[in-house]
Amino acid sequence: MHYPKPITCNVPIRIYILTIVSYLILSFFPPFSNGETFKVNRVIDGDTLLLSKGERIRLIGVDTPETKHPQKPVERFGKEAYLFTKRMVEGKEVRLEYDWQRKDKYGRILGYVYLLDGTFLNAEIIKQGYGFAYTRFPFKYLEEFRQYEREARENKRGLWK
Repeated sequence: MHYPKPITCNVPIRIYILTIVSYLILSFFPPFSNGETFKVNRVIDGDTLLLSKGERIRLIGVDTPETKHPQKPVERFGKEAYLFTKRMVEGKEVRLEYDWQRKDKYGRILGYVYLLDGTFLNAEIIKQGYGFAYTRFPFKYLEEFRQYEREARENKRGLWK
């Protein structure tokens, strides 16, 4: 009886595979770990923060009306969204968590932001009607954020009034 020749893996392919797997594993570990706290130096707009060490954080899954876009005018309800986020976190300590993508094309860190009392800022902005669920890219809380937006619309909160 004739059996097919077993597939063998030579060393260079093993090293290549090990390198890819290592990269994937390490990509889940941020330069600063989940659970570490940071001070929000200032709020740039409703969905972007500046930490005290200069890092820009773009909130994952949230899109608020523009206030600081260089080619766009201030959008309707943009100032209110900015002020809501500012009241929530400016000058406060926050905890960051990450998803599958660490940075956006502008070099901003993509993060989920939690106040030390446990309030989930990304979700709260949408729940209170100060922003939309940004669903262009997949993220961990996509379905929950869509539901929060539906509820804000139905209850005429924030920009849905």
